Amino acid sequence: MSTNDTPPEEPGAAAQRPKAQPPLEPSAGPVGRTPESGGRAPESGAEERGREEAGDAPRAHAPTGYAPTGPEETVPEQTGRQRLAAGLWPPRVSRAQLIVAVLLFVLGLGLAIQVRSNSDSSALRGARQEDLVRILDELDGRTKRLEDEKQTLDDQRRELESSSNQAEEARKQTVEKERQLGILAGTVAAQGPGIVLKITDPKGQVLSDKLLDTLQELRAAGAEAIQINGVRIVADSYFSDEEDGVAIDGKKITQPYEFKVIGKPQDLEPALNIPGGVVQSLEKEQAVVSVTRPAKIVVDALRAAKQPDYARSSSS
Repeated sequence: MSTNDTPPEEPGAAAQRPKAQPPLEPSAGPVGRTPESGGRAPESGAEERGREEAGDAPRAHAPTGYAPTGPEETVPEQTGRQRLAAGLWPPRVSRAQLIVAVLLFVLGLGLAIQVRSNSDSSALRGARQEDLVRILDELDGRTKRLEDEKQTLDDQRRELESSSNQAEEARKQTVEKERQLGILAGTVAAQGPGIVLKITDPKGQVLSDKLLDTLQELRAAGAEAIQINGVRIVADSYFSDEEDGVAIDGKKITQPYEFKVIGKPQDLEPALNIPGGVVQSLEKEQAVVSVTRPAKIVVDALRAAKQPDYARSSSS
């Protein structure tokens, strides 16, 4: 008898066999996919617990309809310069930062003005005691000259008031005043004490502005008559730059520039040698400056008297 043969059923066994149950329909809930839908059958609770005990965690499954499109795109890593540029621009300024920036700007402006004002007075701060004394003496000399001039005018007024022959006294004062005005206008020659200033400019760096500064300093020190290289200096004289030299009132002069100045030598020379003054300014331009005190200065260059076109004497 072969092993594959099944034993015959006993009578009545068919009646005792239970009826076959109909197959269960798949539920509509998201329990899992059935083998018919192409998915894997849901695991029972015992199988899941067995997997957890064995250390095999359940795997995540892709949702229905998911299809990989290819390798994931990787974002390129930014360099340090790119991250710095992205952090700085566009600027994100808050109100507090704006207020702080304005305050710092005002503070910097105040410091700049303070430093500039200090640098302007640095020449006197760094001066020696002898130089400071000389500057004070020059200021005292200017004050004394103004006081003497005031006293002279007061004396003339008193003489006119007390003189018995007022007409003769007035004529004398008129002649003296005409002589003084002629010296200032350059229509008459003048002589007296003073200095001779000579400027040699081998590099050609001394221009008209330097000569004008020298003239203004001499006038401030009490110069009464000035002549530069044969050109008389008057109130309306002007300087201009020319090729290979400087022009005064349209007349070209070349170096060395020689100033003949009539005035008090004790006031004129210190005014040129003060710290940061004319001499130091010219020496910075590599010019050679010399000052001498002759016994007598003669200013004989003359200017033609100009008849005013519109101005007339108020007494006529």
